[in-house]
Amino acid sequence: MSAQFNAPRLETVLRSATQQVVIGHGNRFCLIGERINPTGRRIFQEQLRAGDLSAIERDVRAQVEGGADVLDINMGVPLTDEAELLAKAITMVQTLSDKPICIDSSVIDALEAGLAAYQGRALVNSITAEDERMEQVLPLVKKYDAAVIALPNDADEIPMEVEKRITLTRKIIEVATKEYGIAAADIVIDPLAMPIGADSEMVNTTMETMRRIRDEFGVNMTCGASNVSFGMPGRPTIGAAFLPMAMTAGLTSAIMDTRTPQIVEAVKAADLLLGHDEWGGAWIAAHRARLAREAAATA
Repeated sequence: MSAQFNAPRLETVLRSATQQVVIGHGNRFCLIGERINPTGRRIFQEQLRAGDLSAIERDVRAQVEGGADVLDINMGVPLTDEAELLAKAITMVQTLSDKPICIDSSVIDALEAGLAAYQGRALVNSITAEDERMEQVLPLVKKYDAAVIALPNDADEIPMEVEKRITLTRKIIEVATKEYGIAAADIVIDPLAMPIGADSEMVNTTMETMRRIRDEFGVNMTCGASNVSFGMPGRPTIGAAFLPMAMTAGLTSAIMDTRTPQIVEAVKAADLLLGHDEWGGAWIAAHRARLAREAAATA
């Protein structure tokens, strides 16, 4: 086998002011809680327009209690100053939780405001292989010593072929490392998980993309976990099957709603079975915590 298929497995380090999370192929799977996001939530959007950030506190608590290792924060609300709102939200979340933060915005000014407000080493969500997007975001990633999620699609399309996704992944890594001096370890690739309801072969394509990215580049990967089950019934069951399968192919993190115990427990079980949970410590601790909660609820 060619040497290019034996890339060293890299680790991506994220930090809050007091806590460090390491995303890596030999580590426990990293759960990125996605709920702090007003998309599709009309009441939450109205509250944020009115300056009411109280729902953020509930969302942070729910994601952390569900098992989130990192908190994704998106404040994309129409008719607001997203930069100001994102900076406020990040400042607030840092008082509520010591989890590292993933700063999620398509607005460059908002990304910079969020990075400036954050006390730690953030994950930026996200760039594509489009030259303009990389030129806008990668200097901020370098300036603030952050890591970045990158999607291997360009202005033309979301590629359906594995080879095109690998070509664009290679482009992103080469541009980030050679032109901006960003370490390959700080590039987290999203291999483009697509809805199984649209094409029954889509997940096989994504899995093969994951294996190729892991073996050829050694970088970490993430995806929107709910994308695969979109439009299908029984979504938690699909998610609980997909993520452990993806973990064996090289996926090391996922952006997901950690309020879904079925999926979180499937991931934790996969960590145990893959040897990423030494002596089953995390699995046993989670089981005991669940028993304690159930006992408290019935007391």
